[in-house]
Amino acid sequence: MRLSTKSRYGLRALFDMAYHAGNLPAQIKDISRRQNISPRYLEQIFQDLKKAGLLKSRRGPQGGYFLARKPHEITVMDIIHATEGEMALVDCVKTAKRGKKACEFDNQCITQQVWAEASRKLNEYLGAVTIKDLCDRGRELGLEKELDHRFMYFI
Repeated sequence: MRLSTKSRYGLRALFDMAYHAGNLPAQIKDISRRQNISPRYLEQIFQDLKKAGLLKSRRGPQGGYFLARKPHEITVMDIIHATEGEMALVDCVKTAKRGKKACEFDNQCITQQVWAEASRKLNEYLGAVTIKDLCDRGRELGLEKELDHRFMYFI
Protein backbone atom coordinates (compact mmCIF):
# COMPACT_ATOMS: atom_id res chain seq x y z
CA MET A 1 0.00 0.00 0.00
CA ARG A 2 1.27 3.40 -0.91
CA LEU A 3 -0.55 6.66 -0.33
CA SER A 4 -0.81 8.97 -3.32
CA THR A 5 0.22 12.60 -3.35
CA LYS A 6 -3.48 13.51 -3.09
CA SER A 7 -3.71 12.30 0.50
CA ARG A 8 -0.22 13.46 1.47
CA TYR A 9 -0.70 16.93 0.00
CA GLY A 10 -4.26 17.09 1.34
CA LEU A 11 -2.98 16.48 4.86
CA ARG A 12 -0.21 19.06 4.46
CA ALA A 13 -2.69 21.61 3.10
CA LEU A 14 -5.24 21.14 5.90
CA PHE A 15 -2.47 21.34 8.50
CA ASP A 16 -1.22 24.52 6.81
CA MET A 17 -4.69 26.07 6.87
CA ALA A 18 -5.26 25.25 10.53
CA TYR A 19 -1.78 26.34 11.59
CA HIS A 20 -1.43 29.55 9.62
CA ALA A 21 -5.03 30.73 9.12
CA GLY A 22 -6.88 29.20 12.06
CA ASN A 23 -10.57 29.72 11.42
CA LEU A 24 -10.00 32.47 8.82
CA PRO A 25 -10.20 31.64 5.10
CA ALA A 26 -6.89 30.62 3.51
CA GLN A 27 -6.06 31.20 -0.13
CA ILE A 28 -4.74 28.50 -2.43
CA LYS A 29 -1.82 30.68 -3.55
CA ASP A 30 -0.57 31.01 0.05
CA ILE A 31 -0.92 27.31 0.86
CA SER A 32 0.71 26.47 -2.47
CA ARG A 33 3.67 28.74 -1.76
CA ARG A 34 4.22 27.53 1.80
CA GLN A 35 3.83 23.83 0.98
CA ASN A 36 5.38 23.90 -2.51
CA ILE A 37 2.32 22.27 -4.10
CA SER A 38 0.91 23.24 -7.48
CA PRO A 39 -2.16 25.50 -7.07
CA ARG A 40 -3.99 23.59 -9.82
CA TYR A 41 -3.38 20.29 -8.06
CA LEU A 42 -4.48 21.78 -4.73
CA GLU A 43 -7.76 22.86 -6.38
CA GLN A 44 -8.37 19.25 -7.47
CA ILE A 45 -7.58 17.91 -4.00
CA PHE A 46 -9.78 20.53 -2.37
CA GLN A 47 -12.75 19.42 -4.49
CA ASP A 48 -12.49 15.94 -2.92
CA LEU A 49 -12.10 17.46 0.55
CA LYS A 50 -15.12 19.72 0.01
CA LYS A 51 -17.20 16.77 -1.21
CA ALA A 52 -16.26 14.89 1.97
CA GLY A 53 -17.37 17.82 4.15
CA LEU A 54 -13.88 18.67 5.42
CA LEU A 55 -13.57 22.04 3.66
CA LYS A 56 -15.80 24.95 2.77
CA SER A 57 -15.09 27.90 0.54
CA ARG A 58 -16.06 31.54 0.34
CA ARG A 59 -15.77 33.72 -2.76
CA GLY A 60 -14.56 37.29 -2.86
CA PRO A 61 -11.57 39.37 -1.74
CA GLN A 62 -11.86 38.14 1.86
CA GLY A 63 -12.62 34.62 0.66
CA GLY A 64 -10.73 31.40 0.39
CA TYR A 65 -10.98 27.92 1.86
CA PHE A 66 -11.55 27.13 5.49
CA LEU A 67 -12.02 24.00 7.59
CA ALA A 68 -15.63 22.80 7.78
CA ARG A 69 -14.99 21.35 11.23
CA LYS A 70 -12.71 22.20 14.12
CA PRO A 71 -9.10 20.89 13.83
CA HIS A 72 -9.64 18.42 16.68
CA GLU A 73 -12.58 16.90 14.72
CA ILE A 74 -10.64 16.16 11.51
CA THR A 75 -8.43 13.07 11.52
CA VAL A 76 -5.71 11.94 9.17
CA MET A 77 -8.02 9.03 8.29
CA ASP A 78 -10.79 11.46 7.27
CA ILE A 79 -8.42 13.05 4.76
CA ILE A 80 -7.24 9.69 3.43
CA HIS A 81 -10.83 8.49 2.99
CA ALA A 82 -11.72 11.70 1.14
CA THR A 83 -8.77 11.48 -1.23
CA GLU A 84 -8.08 7.75 -1.58
CA GLY A 85 -11.21 5.92 -0.49
CA GLU A 86 -11.00 2.81 1.66
CA MET A 87 -7.52 2.13 2.97
CA ALA A 88 -6.05 -1.33 3.41
CA LEU A 89 -2.48 -2.54 3.38
CA VAL A 90 -3.28 -5.16 0.72
CA ASP A 91 -6.19 -5.58 -1.67
CA CYS A 92 -7.31 -8.90 -0.23
CA VAL A 93 -8.67 -7.19 2.90
CA LYS A 94 -10.59 -4.46 1.09
CA THR A 95 -14.36 -4.65 1.12
CA ALA A 96 -15.60 -6.54 -1.93
CA LYS A 97 -17.55 -4.43 -4.40
CA ARG A 98 -20.62 -5.47 -6.39
CA GLY A 99 -20.58 -9.02 -5.10
CA LYS A 100 -17.05 -9.66 -6.38
CA LYS A 101 -14.58 -11.29 -4.02
CA ALA A 102 -11.60 -9.08 -3.15
CA CYS A 103 -9.42 -12.20 -3.20
CA GLU A 104 -9.81 -15.70 -4.61
CA PHE A 105 -8.74 -17.13 -1.23
CA ASP A 106 -11.14 -14.90 0.72
CA ASN A 107 -11.63 -16.28 4.27
CA GLN A 108 -9.46 -19.30 3.40
CA CYS A 109 -6.04 -17.68 3.73
CA ILE A 110 -4.28 -17.39 7.06
CA THR A 111 -2.19 -14.40 5.93
CA GLN A 112 -5.36 -12.45 5.13
CA GLN A 113 -5.99 -12.28 8.88
CA VAL A 114 -2.52 -10.80 9.44
CA TRP A 115 -3.10 -8.09 6.82
CA ALA A 116 -6.60 -7.39 8.10
CA GLU A 117 -5.35 -6.88 11.66
CA ALA A 118 -2.41 -4.74 10.52
CA SER A 119 -4.79 -2.60 8.42
CA ARG A 120 -7.16 -2.27 11.36
CA LYS A 121 -4.36 -1.07 13.66
CA LEU A 122 -3.06 1.40 11.08
CA ASN A 123 -6.57 2.75 10.47
CA GLU A 124 -7.09 3.02 14.22
CA TYR A 125 -3.89 5.04 14.62
CA LEU A 126 -4.62 7.33 11.65
CA GLY A 127 -8.14 7.80 12.97
CA ALA A 128 -6.75 9.01 16.29
CA VAL A 129 -4.35 11.66 14.92
CA THR A 130 -6.08 14.99 14.31
CA ILE A 131 -5.18 18.22 12.57
CA LYS A 132 -5.01 19.80 16.05
CA ASP A 133 -2.40 17.21 17.04
CA LEU A 134 -0.32 18.22 14.02
CA CYS A 135 -0.68 21.91 14.92
CA ASP A 136 0.47 21.13 18.47
CA ARG A 137 3.49 19.29 17.07
CA GLY A 138 4.23 22.25 14.80
CA ARG A 139 4.24 24.60 17.78
CA GLU A 140 6.47 22.21 19.73
CA LEU A 141 8.93 22.17 16.81
CA GLY A 142 8.88 25.96 16.76
CA LEU A 143 7.45 26.27 13.24
CA GLU A 144 6.97 29.93 12.53
CA LYS A 145 3.41 31.01 11.84
CA GLU A 146 2.79 33.21 8.85
CA LEU A 147 0.10 35.80 9.47
CA ASP A 148 -2.26 36.63 6.63
CA HIS A 149 -1.81 40.30 5.76
CA ARG A 150 -5.33 40.51 4.30
CA PHE A 151 -6.68 40.49 7.84
CA MET A 152 -4.15 42.79 9.54
CA TYR A 153 -5.29 46.31 10.30
CA PHE A 154 -3.07 49.12 11.45
CA ILE A 155 -4.20 52.24 13.28
